[in-house]
Amino acid sequence: MAQTENIYLIGLMGAGKTTIGRQLAKALAVPFYDSDKAIEERTGVDIPTIFEFEGEQGFRDREQKMLEQLTQMDGIVLATGGGAVLREDNRKALKSNGFVVYLQCAIDRILERTRRDTQRPLLQTDNPRSRLEALFAEREPLYLSCADFKVDTGTLPSKEVVNRILEAYRSDYR
Repeated sequence: MAQTENIYLIGLMGAGKTTIGRQLAKALAVPFYDSDKAIEERTGVDIPTIFEFEGEQGFRDREQKMLEQLTQMDGIVLATGGGAVLREDNRKALKSNGFVVYLQCAIDRILERTRRDTQRPLLQTDNPRSRLEALFAEREPLYLSCADFKVDTGTLPSKEVVNRILEAYRSDYR
């Protein structure tokens, strides 16, 4: 069932946006993009390096430009960075031409998934739990404000998450 509406995945780091995004794109036979990977390909350096040299603000500027480009495409699945919703322009771009899915996941589950990951600059801290709790408190209202659909990725197998998203997507865009 080919559809031209994009699917945008939002949620905290470690919620499964890239994993679920790849599976969704495969099921729909459309291209998959990860905004962080696209930024790395464009700059030739990884996200931690961008944070190191440009700070979070510099990274957010790059992220906004990348999202402007990616949201102009048709028929894609896009995994955004966890903080993409922090800027109103990004939220507007996502809401204006796509089906926005909030992948919600418990902090404990995210900590389990990210405990050995050194590529997440915001978690390179003495207390990753405290950091994630603060990010969740700040971002959850933003995720909810622009999501067309919400699904828990911490308790459901990825195949079930994909099936639920596809069901909601197809009923929303018939």
